[in-house]
Amino acid sequence: MNRSGMSGPMWMPQDPPTLGRLLAWHPQPVPIEPVLCALALLLYAAAVIRLRRRGDPWPPGRTVAWTAGVLTAAAVTCTEAGGYGMVLFSVHMVQHMVLSMLTPVLLLLGAPVTLALRALPAARHGRTGPRELLTRLLHSRAARVASSAFFTLPLFIASLYALYFTPLFDRAMSNWPGHEWMLAHFLATGLLFFWPIMGVDPAPRRPPHLIRMLELFVGMPFHAFFGIAVMMAGTPLVGFFKHPPAGWHVSVLADQNAAGGIAWAFSEVPTLLVLLALVVQWARADQRTATRHDRRARRDDDAELAAYNAYLARLAAADRATSR
Repeated sequence: MNRSGMSGPMWMPQDPPTLGRLLAWHPQPVPIEPVLCALALLLYAAAVIRLRRRGDPWPPGRTVAWTAGVLTAAAVTCTEAGGYGMVLFSVHMVQHMVLSMLTPVLLLLGAPVTLALRALPAARHGRTGPRELLTRLLHSRAARVASSAFFTLPLFIASLYALYFTPLFDRAMSNWPGHEWMLAHFLATGLLFFWPIMGVDPAPRRPPHLIRMLELFVGMPFHAFFGIAVMMAGTPLVGFFKHPPAGWHVSVLADQNAAGGIAWAFSEVPTLLVLLALVVQWARADQRTATRHDRRARRDDDAELAAYNAYLARLAAADRATSR
């Protein structure tokens, strides 16, 4: 359908959105998203099966998280939500929020890099294999830059403000490939932002849990302010959504207000998921540290505690000698 409501490409929706239409299958010029989603599920499943055949366990919760992440991406790209996202600002914002906030968190909880490092075969005879290439990439300078908060936070903020408050959005949405690039950008930005914060997979930098929480909370206000700015705008922000199909009786400003409300409210659930993951990781790290201390104490008959008690005794003796 074109911008005036006339019949158009088969991959554009023809009728006003309903829940059933939004969840229907979305025909595309090139079925990129369905192929990528299916491939992501198959490769992950193959890696888990490889580990189990080798006798190595893999937490089922990680498999569930990865599957849920892929399904959330499919829900906003392989259904008619993808078509309506080319017509209505509010539906597009749902795509943006899911792909940049929810899908990355679930995918990262699946620990795909850890799974790949464990499942990929090691190179033989001194050759370089896939596992070695992945390890090199994780320790590369590019990975250190990409995982730095000085890179991920500005990128996360720019994907909101620089995209919607400049002509960049209209240029990207002027054609189907540009729309596909934008969706890929949303997902990549979310993965880069949450990767070092989540701390599930190996990363070049692993800040303390408190610093990771701080990085998370620094980015969220900018996200909320963006949603409020969109809701309060009295004129259409992007030209692409100025002319919805006439027969749909859609108010441009009302739809834009709904898009802002979605952006403002959507960060709560992903933020809660990340916080829960960080709290669990923090508790497990403290437990592992305590376990190591207990084992060391049993091995050396608690030499550290004995040395500390001896130190306190010497201080007390010195204090008594001084008081005399």
